[in-house]
Amino acid sequence: MNKKIKLTCIVLFATMTAFSTVNAADNQQDEMAEMQKRLNAEVMEKPFSVADEKKIDDYIKSSMKKDLQPEKKAPDFWRPGYSCADIYHYGWNYYRSCRYYRHYYGRYWF
Repeated sequence: MNKKIKLTCIVLFATMTAFSTVNAADNQQDEMAEMQKRLNAEVMEKPFSVADEKKIDDYIKSSMKKDLQPEKKAPDFWRPGYSCADIYHYGWNYYRSCRYYRHYYGRYWF
């Protein structure tokens, strides 16, 4: 091939690569926006009950008066960086234990 054809092929390849990269980035942004919408909808579907929070606060006060030690071992699914909100869907007892531990020690499980 002569130099002109090689140069044209290189420029054409570079242009096609640039366009495909831009399209991939746009697609990724669209996918991330859609995932965020689904996550927001999922969070809004979960019930929040002020009465439940009052029950937990009463439990904490009662346990503190009795000087009960909170559950020291974190559940198996606990991960660093979690908060009690992250384990709410695992069940009432885990959430309540997490809240009591946090109140008692001023930190989350390790």
